[in-house]
Amino acid sequence: MSHDMSHDPGGVLFIVLGLVLAAAGLVWKGRVLRPLSVKRSQAAAVRDRSRNLLRAADMAIAEARRRAAHDEPAVVTVGDVISVARQHYGHVSVEREQAAAALRRRYEATGGRADCMTDAFN
Repeated sequence: MSHDMSHDPGGVLFIVLGLVLAAAGLVWKGRVLRPLSVKRSQAAAVRDRSRNLLRAADMAIAEARRRAAHDEPAVVTVGDVISVARQHYGHVSVEREQAAAALRRRYEATGGRADCMTDAFN
């Protein structure tokens, strides 16, 4: 019982498909998605950090509201934002100005919170 490879349509199809893929790879060489560049990865890291600081500001505002007495305004500081960013997002070093900018953005996004006081504008 001899099995002739030339009559096996599956084997021929496999070889042809391999050759087509190899040829396509040669033609498209250089057009495929390149590994993430340093510049793009740094830009993504900056966006993530900025987003995390805004979330940290939201969380600090919410926590300040929970701590405030019923008839007192919530006091949220830039230090609170830095602390939340460290605890929740692992940002070891957060510049005060970056945290203040995030807090100002969230504060101003609601037209200046009447129930909050902050040192982000100092």
